[in-house]
Amino acid sequence: MIARWHSDSVPAEAALFAQEVVAQAAPATKDRAKAWLFAASRLAGFAIRAGLELRAEVVFCPPVIERFTVSAGRTVSAPTRRTLRTNCRAIGRALAAYPEPAPVPLPRERAKKPYAAEEISAYLALADAQGTLARAMRTAAVICLGAGAGLVGAELAQVRGPDVVARSGGVVVDVSGRHPRAVPVLSRYGARLLASAGFAGPGYLVGGTQRSRHNVASALVASLAGGTDLPRLEQARLRATWLSELAQAIGLGAFMAATGVDCSQRLGDIVSTLAPVAETEAVALLGGAS
Repeated sequence: MIARWHSDSVPAEAALFAQEVVAQAAPATKDRAKAWLFAASRLAGFAIRAGLELRAEVVFCPPVIERFTVSAGRTVSAPTRRTLRTNCRAIGRALAAYPEPAPVPLPRERAKKPYAAEEISAYLALADAQGTLARAMRTAAVICLGAGAGLVGAELAQVRGPDVVARSGGVVVDVSGRHPRAVPVLSRYGARLLASAGFAGPGYLVGGTQRSRHNVASALVASLAGGTDLPRLEQARLRATWLSELAQAIGLGAFMAATGVDCSQRLGDIVSTLAPVAETEAVALLGGAS
């Protein structure tokens, strides 16, 4: 099949070169052979126009493939460009006398499992049962900021009393730091969070006095365990609980199922085209309306 292949859209020299290198690369299937012939001939045509010598070690080196990919953007679609680059790289690896080892597959961290409503209620009960009022308010703040506003880590630790305000029809947390924003608090956590904020006054809701303090919530979290039935609280699972509830509220699952969108990058591209949502509308949409 490779020996009989020809193309009228590239110089004869480029077509011959493609036949030679693809035969040497030995593709496993007929379809792959056709795809490699197409890619190799286009790359060879680019090399001829650039004045490069038609030798595999020259044509299939990564910088030449990248230059070819950029130049191809003027004549082919973006998906075709990606396919051409992928196939050219595959041919280069197949031709290498000492090919680079394949990347080691690394496990991808999956999203944490959300807490059930009963588990959140149990943790809040444990917060209420703390030995002092200060500890009860701070542990409740950890739960409400995590499961009610999705805040964990440094963002949670930096929340002060004045940052929690009742406005726009609900309770909102003004988040500072790398990603400043206003986050609506789920309505069932609003009253508790306002109480914690009132107790903290101008200070931090979860305690401490220095902005640079680390792991400030660890001691609070350690106290929220109720034996084998209620293990140590995980801040990441609190955030996952909030994310899951918001996704359900806005119909994200139905949207992705109906559109066939399964890529977070594509979802981000869609979101970037949308008009900003007013805070009052966001509070109502994201379950913060009291």
